[in-house]
Amino acid sequence: MNATADCCTDTSRTSREGLSTPILLTFAITCGISVANIYYAQPLLDALASSFAIPASTIGMVVTLTQVGYALGLVFLVPFGDIIDRRRLIVAQVAASAVALLAVGTARSPATLFIAMVVMGLLAVVIQVIVAYTAALATPSQRGASVGLVTSGVVIGILAARSVSGAIADIGGWRAVYLTSAILTLSAGLALAWLLPNDRACRSRESYGAVLRSMTILLRTDPLLRTRATLAMLTFASFSTLWTSIVLPLRAPPMSLSHTEIGLLGLAGMAGAAAARSAGRLADRGWADLTTVSALSLLLASWVPIGLLHHSMGALVLGIILLDLAVQAIHVTNQSVIFAGRPEATSRLVGCYMLFYSIGSGAGAIASTGMYAVAGWAGVAGLGASFAAAGLLFWLRTAQRS
Repeated sequence: MNATADCCTDTSRTSREGLSTPILLTFAITCGISVANIYYAQPLLDALASSFAIPASTIGMVVTLTQVGYALGLVFLVPFGDIIDRRRLIVAQVAASAVALLAVGTARSPATLFIAMVVMGLLAVVIQVIVAYTAALATPSQRGASVGLVTSGVVIGILAARSVSGAIADIGGWRAVYLTSAILTLSAGLALAWLLPNDRACRSRESYGAVLRSMTILLRTDPLLRTRATLAMLTFASFSTLWTSIVLPLRAPPMSLSHTEIGLLGLAGMAGAAAARSAGRLADRGWADLTTVSALSLLLASWVPIGLLHHSMGALVLGIILLDLAVQAIHVTNQSVIFAGRPEATSRLVGCYMLFYSIGSGAGAIASTGMYAVAGWAGVAGLGASFAAAGLLFWLRTAQRS
């Protein structure tokens, strides 16, 4: 890829100023709010179907369309971060997200709801712009830890979304979920507009069309990106296998847990967010390979206690903590490594990387529900372990070749 970067001379000063603790925390909170917007609908599908008289066989389109919008955003919006002022891009996306959430919360027809969901998913990729901006501003010695802290907000947002949306919906209905999030999102946008420094990070001088074309070139010519993206695909397939299908055995007799009780398991998973900065610091110190193989091994091992769901809730909680810790460690390490060599292309790199993440998440979701119907929870545990084992074997084979 022949890219010319327009890099300022005071990058180190900008990094110190741009990565203050208040900014990093605001980034993490914004990422958590933004990613939660994608997942709020999952426990609300029955309420949405009733409100709009949509058949149960069709209401799943709400989730699908949100993911379609997210995938489109990865390809067409995230790369903008390499060629324009990321401060303005982030603030504009967050503000537009608040408008999209307002449209969802006030929708009066299925068509309006579906369109607003696509737009909401499209704009949720501000998460990746923020992660890329963090990596671009950070000095090499702080990049992994900074990306880890910001990414921890993503994990917390994913895991908290289900329980938060259920609790708010029980009080004020499903519309209150999206209207509340619109207020929170707008508040985050105002905070970012106030706190963010001017964007002096490295930027490409290429045209937008050239930047889009270069994404395929990056995937073709950068073996490190391909390796780490493949690990993301397999890792998040295992992650999605658990979190998509776990509601099925827990809601069914003899367990018959409520949505609120099931949502509490997400709180156990938040312990994985604690791995973010630690994994990032290890990557900063040159231990990325050791962190990767250790986390992949832990991911595989986590499926042993998860498989004991019908025998021990304690074992299930332990397995969830181990799985989320492992996934988070791999995810942060992957991003820290791929960002290190190309500061002018961080947005394109994260766009390519997250496409594989989306593929893995989708594959795990589809495969896990099908497997549960055929082989029950034992089959699901075997499927999740298989994805983890495939990731570990792939990494060991790749490490041997290099």
